[in-house]
Amino acid sequence: MTDFRLFDPDVLPVYESPDTLFTYFVSSVRQYGNNIAYIYTAAGKEHRVTYIKLFEDVLLLARSFQRRGMSRGDKVMLLSDNRYAWMVTDLAMISIGAVNVPRGSDTPTQELEFIIKNAECTFLIVETDGLLESHKSFLRSCKQLKTVFAMTGQGLRTLFGNLYAYNDLLRDRRYSRKDMETFFERGEQLLASDLLTIIYTSGTTGLPKGVMLTHSNIMHNVHVVPEIIQLTEEDHWLSILPSWHIFERTAEYVAFARGTTLVYSSVKRFAQDLEKYRPTLVATVPRVWESLYSKVQATVRKKGNTAQKIFKAMLWGSAAYRRNRRKFFDRMPVFRDQGAVSSAIEKTGALCKMLLLYPFYRFADKKLAMVRQRFGGQLRLAISGGGTLAPYLEEWIDAVGIRIVNAYGMTECSPAIAGRGLTCRTWGTLGPPVAKTSLRIVSEEGEILPAGEEGSIEVSGAQVTPGYYNNEEENRKSFTEDGFFKTGDLGRMTLNGELVITGRAKEIIVLSSGENIDPTRIENALSMFPFIQDALLVGQDKRGLGALLVPNIEELREYVSKKVTGLKKGRDDFWNDGKVLEQVRRDLNKILLPKQGFKPYEKLQRITFLDKEFKFGEELTNTMKKKRHVIEKKYKVLINNLLR
Repeated sequence: MTDFRLFDPDVLPVYESPDTLFTYFVSSVRQYGNNIAYIYTAAGKEHRVTYIKLFEDVLLLARSFQRRGMSRGDKVMLLSDNRYAWMVTDLAMISIGAVNVPRGSDTPTQELEFIIKNAECTFLIVETDGLLESHKSFLRSCKQLKTVFAMTGQGLRTLFGNLYAYNDLLRDRRYSRKDMETFFERGEQLLASDLLTIIYTSGTTGLPKGVMLTHSNIMHNVHVVPEIIQLTEEDHWLSILPSWHIFERTAEYVAFARGTTLVYSSVKRFAQDLEKYRPTLVATVPRVWESLYSKVQATVRKKGNTAQKIFKAMLWGSAAYRRNRRKFFDRMPVFRDQGAVSSAIEKTGALCKMLLLYPFYRFADKKLAMVRQRFGGQLRLAISGGGTLAPYLEEWIDAVGIRIVNAYGMTECSPAIAGRGLTCRTWGTLGPPVAKTSLRIVSEEGEILPAGEEGSIEVSGAQVTPGYYNNEEENRKSFTEDGFFKTGDLGRMTLNGELVITGRAKEIIVLSSGENIDPTRIENALSMFPFIQDALLVGQDKRGLGALLVPNIEELREYVSKKVTGLKKGRDDFWNDGKVLEQVRRDLNKILLPKQGFKPYEKLQRITFLDKEFKFGEELTNTMKKKRHVIEKKYKVLINNLLR
């Protein structure tokens, strides 16, 4: 037997061309063994984990899993938020060849039951014993599960006969050379085409869809993303997203592929951890940038009106200079040929403004360094994905002096589709498709459109899912005859081949925090109220959900007379009264409860009543289906004001 202090990375096998996540993981440990892989805090104590320690934890947990029956091809439900143990668990399953079926701790029991049955899971891993308690009724009756594991706690076998706690499993940290040989032999049997994970996303039918991703799907991202952000082992990340989210998960794979350090933080500690750990990279969703923006603005406001005006002027000067610099150096999106004369005039104007603004820009840049210190002072790249970053936020972060990498992807693409990395400086775009990816814009008839024209985005590449698990209907709808995946998004290409998102053709709503929401489930629930004739859920790239409601006036009038007091009599637009809107919102949220299968972020933050019905041929199809993107475009100003 041995222990990790005597472990030598040179005993690891050499893989010339790693083609699975297992062989890539082993190669990283061999190359970067003494580097710090993860930093996390538990029980108030900071822990630093080297790549060697990570390898040992993975080996020991994989051995425990295998001894309790887990084998290649088994589907394993992993119910946990982000923590170091999540990645150890994932890599242990990968080494065995088991398929990770992950979900967050806020998953309702109904959804958990559906996923376990649909994915044919035979093992369950939960983060805490509290999760066992919240789902105990279902778990006691579920005959499909052979064994349940808990990441925290100990001595839990008394609760369930087939339950094991990690603390009990890993108490003995000794292992032999034979254990290592078995670990390598098993991992080396994996194929690039083997299924690695099934990630369930919201579906238009109200039931989640299981996105299948193979080793080759994920490895495409692991190979191409480091080049886009020019990643080196000197980089270190700060992480707050749940590890089961494909954006975060791939970022973590990319991180250890180059020997970097990843610090696990939380929403609560994120601002202080930025200053404490001074990361060079942060990959997160727009909601986090919104929160940081608000905190900085609040801090400035506390310093008084004069400080606020000065700060606003510095941001304006920096943004104006950078905007004109982009125009001068051809870093703005171009959808049609402007002509030499027009281009020269615009560049001359931009150059003149740059010269005038430069002294003020230099002064502002020095002062804004204080804001950059709030981000740690060493942040070379801020990667935003999981939703569209609002233009005002993008310009604000840029004005402060932080380079933004705006990325576009989805679970079905592992997730990278396009990214405005260090090789692309075209502002207001998502950059070109990532390497070895074909992207096209098509009309409703399926014709490929030229640059500048809006249409549906379709993508093909090694990162694209082979399909949805046990869901042939969705597979038929989601792929073209020539194998392109229909993203459901609308966009257009610049003349230089960069992508710009213009809307969503499909119905899934993605909040700025990255959560995917199926609007039809909530809209159907709202239609139970007699005073709601029609409803459209909104909130794409916003902090929370809102609803545009078409009222049945007489039913609403009767409801208001019973529920709301103090309204002015005879008011024709009584539905726009603040008291009415708040009372209706509260009552609507009473049915959007976890026991009904809804999640905490599926509550309505704001609502408004429309004074016009949806019309056939305009907002409605002939079969009475809502044209979501048409309605959102028509009421764009109203929606923005509603969810500011």
